Amino acid sequence: MFGGQPVNIPGMLERLRQVAEELGLPVKERTRVYNSRRATELGKWAEAQGRGDAFHDAIFRAYFAEGLNISDVAVLKETCSHLDLDPDEAERVLTEGEYRISVDDDWDYSHKLGVTAVPTFLAAGRSVVGAQPYEVLERLIQVAKEQSP
Repeated sequence: MFGGQPVNIPGMLERLRQVAEELGLPVKERTRVYNSRRATELGKWAEAQGRGDAFHDAIFRAYFAEGLNISDVAVLKETCSHLDLDPDEAERVLTEGEYRISVDDDWDYSHKLGVTAVPTFLAAGRSVVGAQPYEVLERLIQVAKEQSP
């Protein structure tokens, strides 16, 4: 459930595929969904190294375009090595849970806001879930502006 409404995961994935196709972005069909926890923790670490955007882009591509298992430490280390991030240090960060609490805090905050799926766009107490057409996001912003003092 999201905001009292059921979340249609197959529909969201289909919409994502359609949007990617419209934009000419590669998306690989998947039969499995992988846990993103380790990638999220490494994302925090990459941000601290000044490589956050590059890491997030690479993980997005690995998951959606290449269909890779982003919970696999070997996949994450390989991704880091392509970004000039030390793969052995990445493994240490995961093993020691260096960013575990920070990610827990982020996830707790998201849950308090009612986020149950990604992407979720929030503005002025309203939300939109999933890959959406530009017009839907534009309308969300318009409504938020109308509600702001």
